[in-house]
Parts: sequence; structure tokens; C-alpha cells
Amino acid sequence: MMERRWNLLTGEWVMVSAYTQARPTNPTNFCPLCPGGDEFETEYDLVSFDNRYPSMKIDAPEVQSTGIYRKARSNGKCEVVVYTIEHESAMSMMPIHQIEKLIQMWVDRYLDLSQNRFIKYVFIFENRGKEVGATLPHPHGQLYAFPFIPKRIEAKLQALSQYYDENGSCAVCDIVDNEIKLKERIIYENESFITLVPFYARWPYEVHVYPKRHVSTLVELTNTERYHLAKALKVVTMKYDLLFKQAFPYMMMLFQAPVNDVSYSHAFHFHIEFNPVKRDKDKIKWMASVETGTWAFINPKIPEEAAKELRNVEVEL
Repeated sequence: MMERRWNLLTGEWVMVSAYTQARPTNPTNFCPLCPGGDEFETEYDLVSFDNRYPSMKIDAPEVQSTGIYRKARSNGKCEVVVYTIEHESAMSMMPIHQIEKLIQMWVDRYLDLSQNRFIKYVFIFENRGKEVGATLPHPHGQLYAFPFIPKRIEAKLQALSQYYDENGSCAVCDIVDNEIKLKERIIYENESFITLVPFYARWPYEVHVYPKRHVSTLVELTNTERYHLAKALKVVTMKYDLLFKQAFPYMMMLFQAPVNDVSYSHAFHFHIEFNPVKRDKDKIKWMASVETGTWAFINPKIPEEAAKELRNVEVEL
């Protein structure tokens, strides 16, 4: 069973896949991502490979709709991106040059997957920690290549396009200019990027990473900008781990313009979001009924206070 089903109530696709039920969940006696595990017989540096328990496949089976219920093939791609051979590592502990190589791998996979004309969106992400559903502790992320535009991406595209139409400028470019002037919510800044707790943060210690130059995808970044992005990612994750002196669980998501469609490049500004679930050292901010049912988030932490706490966490690169 692998298919997409159309939700008549919300106008969005739901993916159904029996493969995902078989994923290993935090095994205690072995790691599938270490050499000698299920995936690798020999050593490696970093690597991307097809997810063995996918929700989408390039050769997904044909399906047939029934009556009012619409179905479609889940003809996309799910990949696992392993950051390093070091099992006990994390992005916060990786050397900057290793994060640079990871960024290059993201770019390579984005370009390769975009060659498939039926792919509409490439979503790169990381779930770190069992609190956000990570089933393996080895440092890794994932990549989903969708044959449709997911609902929240659609909402972002609409909001950013509307802002551009009304103001004649990019919303994120204007945010970057404004935040640099205010200095109130920035937690780290370098020549090419700012990292900040956004004015509209939904999560207690949410951090966004914005390039200062308008680019719509990772591909457009120069080598220097990719180095500065690597530094920014390391600083953010180091600050997280040092904030409560513990491995900090988070969801990291890369937002880029749709593939095979240049109509959004003027309005869509590439950015990265970190959505951490901790609201205190031993307390979790759950995505409960209100957030899940209405998309209306209640943030118990004042964003400016969270920014000050993270800004005051000192890190050494």
C-alpha cells in the first residue's frame, strides 16, 4: 500500500504508506547507519541513499480513484542523508568543513531530483531527538521530493507572493533589513546570514536563518555564502546544546522555491527554520489540539526574551 489520498475537507494530499510502519525505532544493540550496520559495509564520510521505508517512490504503483474519493500515485522520492560516520556526533559538534560538505550534498541532491519533471518540491529536513520523532540517534537528516506542493509550502508561497504584489519587495529581504536595524531578536550574524528568533515565532526557542542576499534556493549561494551558512548552522546548534547543557531536540527545515517553476523566484527567499520543542530544561511545548486542529500556535515564551537568552550563550568555533 502506497498512495496519495485527497482530503475533501482541507484540499490537501495525505500520503498513505505501509512501508513506514516497519522503520526501526531506536535500536539498542546496533546502528543501521554505522559501518557494519544494515546500510554500510565499509567506512564513509557522508552519504545519501534511498530510504528503505519510504512514503514515496519514483516507481510508485498505479492507483485508481473511487467515486468522490480521489487517489494519486505517491511518485516522489525519500532519501536519508547521513552527516558523518561519527555515531556520537551532531551538527553542533561537527567541524565547519563537514557542514560545508553537507550543504554541497544538499545542493547536489536538489539538482539531481529536480531533473524529474514530475517533482514539484524538494524538502530537506532533520528531526533531532526522540522528542520530535527521530528513530535513530546517528546524525542524519532526510529529503522528500514531492510530486505536489505541500499545504504549508503553498501557504508560504501565497503569503510571500501577496506581500511582493502589495509592496514591490521581498518580505524576507525587508525582515532582514528591519532586524539588522533593531538588533533585538538576532542571536548571531555574519557577512552573509542572520539568525534570529522571529517576531512571529510559534515555538519557544524557534530560530530562523536568513541569507542577507535574495536567493530562492540553496543552489544560488556562492561558495563563500555556503561557508557562512555552515558557520551559522553550527553556531545555532551549539547555542541550543549549551542553553540547557543537554542535547537539544529540534526540527530543522529548509524552505526553497518549488522546483521546475521559476514563477516564485522573485518573491520566495530561501530560509531555514529550527523548531525546537523545549520550553524549559525539563518541559516540552507540545503541538496539541489547538495547534494541530487550527494551525493557531500559542507560544508560551516571549520571542525577545528567548532571543536574549540564546544571544547570551557564548560559543567558540
